[in-house]
Amino acid sequence: MNYKLRHRTTYSYEDEVSFARCVLRLTPRSSPTQTVLDSSVTVTPAPSRELDRIGPFGARMLTVTVDTPHKALVIEANSRIEVHVPPPGDPQASPPWETVRATALATTDLNAEGPAAYLFPTSRTPIVPEITEYARASFPPGRPIVAAIDELNRRIHAEFRYDPGATEVSTPVAQAFAARHGVCQDFAQIMICGLRGLGLPAAYVSGYLRTIPPPGQPRLEGADATHAWVAVWCGADLGWVGVDPTNAILAGNDHLVLAVGRDYADVAPIDGVILASGAQTLKVEVDVIPEDALP
Repeated sequence: MNYKLRHRTTYSYEDEVSFARCVLRLTPRSSPTQTVLDSSVTVTPAPSRELDRIGPFGARMLTVTVDTPHKALVIEANSRIEVHVPPPGDPQASPPWETVRATALATTDLNAEGPAAYLFPTSRTPIVPEITEYARASFPPGRPIVAAIDELNRRIHAEFRYDPGATEVSTPVAQAFAARHGVCQDFAQIMICGLRGLGLPAAYVSGYLRTIPPPGQPRLEGADATHAWVAVWCGADLGWVGVDPTNAILAGNDHLVLAVGRDYADVAPIDGVILASGAQTLKVEVDVIPEDALP
């Protein structure tokens, strides 16, 4: 499936901003399941300096410095992506989860595609005993790993309530878990905490989910949004398997990967600092359009 992707972010400021420095993770990554055909990022006002590099987890990071006084900062990323996720196999044919755990713990592969970096807790995804025990219920001895993570994925969807007003980006994962509500970021980080508590490599995936309008209605411009889900390393043969606890599905050709990291802090699409006083407003517009749907 080929997609055209547009991600436009507008910061509007009450008072003039004299300086801004931002780190942009807005270029989708190529991987075994998707190919970036072309991509560009534009910033208005034009930056005076740019630094383009690859981060420790494979994401392209563009650091821009804007020192032209401005009252609005507009960042727009446009890409064309081909997504080619293979159909899922039989979950029962995957290896026992304990075998995957032992292999991951013994790995010497330290590159961005290996499991080692995703085994350990972070400040946003700590080991929380209550979350570990919650996950353990889906991992009885000898259970095939894909069957186990699929059940955990479905349990989170069934037992947690999607509530955009319940949490913020900074809400601790233990708090979201105790309240049993939150958004895709919370559900992904809860699942990651549980899996890592069991010794399994789990990564936070930032990206986009194709939305389909109701029958007979046109899709709305800018109505899509960023999304988050989980990738679990399931052994050398299967590699990384994407699971979406917000929707209780495996990640497929409707999931477009932007960046992968240990938690949200590694993959935030935009972060940085500004020098200014006064309030600011933020507007984000996202369009994920299959190319066969273009006029």
